[in-house]
Amino acid sequence: MNASVNSGGVALVLSGGGARGAYEAGVLSYIFDHIYPKLPDGFEFDIVSGTSVGAIHAGFVAASADQPPGERAADLIATWSDMELDHVLKLSPTDLFGIPLRALGMGRAKSKRRSASTEVIGGLVDISPLERLVEERIPWKGLRANLSARRPRTLCVSCTDIHTGLVTVFVDGEPVDLKAWDGDSYAQAIHGKIDSRHVRASAAIPFLFPAVRIDDSFYLDGGLRVNTPLSPALRLGADKVLVIGLKLAPGDEKVSSQAEDAITQPAFVLGKMLNVLVLDQLEHELRRMEIVNTILTAASQTLGGECLDSIRAAIGSKRGVEYRQVESVVVRPSRDIGAIAAEAHRGRGRLTRSRGVLAELLARTALRGVPDDEADLFSYLFFDSSFARPLIELGRADAERQHDEIMELLS
Repeated sequence: MNASVNSGGVALVLSGGGARGAYEAGVLSYIFDHIYPKLPDGFEFDIVSGTSVGAIHAGFVAASADQPPGERAADLIATWSDMELDHVLKLSPTDLFGIPLRALGMGRAKSKRRSASTEVIGGLVDISPLERLVEERIPWKGLRANLSARRPRTLCVSCTDIHTGLVTVFVDGEPVDLKAWDGDSYAQAIHGKIDSRHVRASAAIPFLFPAVRIDDSFYLDGGLRVNTPLSPALRLGADKVLVIGLKLAPGDEKVSSQAEDAITQPAFVLGKMLNVLVLDQLEHELRRMEIVNTILTAASQTLGGECLDSIRAAIGSKRGVEYRQVESVVVRPSRDIGAIAAEAHRGRGRLTRSRGVLAELLARTALRGVPDDEADLFSYLFFDSSFARPLIELGRADAERQHDEIMELLS
C-alpha cells in the first residue's frame, strides 16, 4: 500500500527482552507521570514501534492514548508489580511429563481458550495466561479511535515469519508509503489492522511459546531479527526518536570474577548469547544513524543545501525513503539487569525470593553454574514482582536523570 508519503514525526521505539520489559514499563510510567503534563495539550507520539515485550507496550501506548497520562502510568506499574510467573506461563503437574515429550515432537501444548486454540501451533507450555495478559491489559477498544484521530499516527509491531524467516513489520494507522521495504531481502511490511494476535506473535519466545497464525502464515518473536525496531520508525519518516533500551551502555559492562569458571556452563553461555543476539542490535542501529547524520551534516556544509537535496532525492528514489538527520534520546539501564535478577532470586536486600514451583524450576536451570552476581538468562524469564518492582524503580530513576533531554526532544 503506497497511498501517501511519510512525513516526519516523533517516534517511540520499544525493545524486546522478556521479563526485562519491567524496566521499559518504569521508563514509560515516568514519562506519563512527569513529561506528558509539561508537553502541549494533546501531545502523543506520531509513531510507536515495538517488538517482543516492546510490542505489548507499544500496543498499550497506542490503545490508551485517549486516557489520562497518570492513569496510563498506574496501569503499567500495576501490571508488572502484581506479576507472577503463572500470569505469563502455566505449568500443570501433567506438564512435568508432557514438556519432555513435546520437546521431542510428541504432542503439543494448546491454549485452553477455544477462541485462540485454532490460531496457535507448537510450543511447550500453555499460553492462556499470556493471552489473557495481552487481551485484558491492553485497552483494545480505544486503538481504532486513537489511530483514526492520529494519536498516534502509526503503530508498528515486528514479528518473524516462521516459514520464510523474514522480519514482518505490521503497520496500522493512516495510509503510509511502504516502498522503503521494497528492496529489502530480509524484511517486509504489511499494512492492516493490528490486534492481540500480532502482539502475541511478536512476544512468542521460540520453542517455549507456540507460533501464532495471522492470515495464512505463522509468526514468532520479532526480536529474533529486529529486537529494537528503530528501522521501521525511520523508514516511516520519523525525524525524532525516543528509544528505550534494556542493556547497559557499551563499555559499562563488568566481567564477573567467576566468569572464567562458568564459561563451560550452558546457562551462562546462553545468557551471554541472548545478550548479543537480542540486545546488541540497538548499538548497530544507533551507530548507523549517527554515521548518516554526520554524512548529511558534512555534505550540507561542503556542497550546500541544493546539492544535498538532489543527493537525498536520488537516494530516496532507490531505497523508498530519503536519508535525513534524526534527533534521538536513548534511555538505558544504569545498572546491570542480570545482576538485579540474581539479587531478586536470592533475596538480597529489600528483594524477596519467589517460591513458585515453576519459578524455582526455571531458576535452577537458568542459574546452574552461573556466577552469583549475575543471571543474564534468568533475567529474560523471571516474570515475577520481586524482579519487576526494582526494574520499574530503576526505569523511573533513569528517565528522571534524563528528564531534560527527553523534554527537549518531545517539546
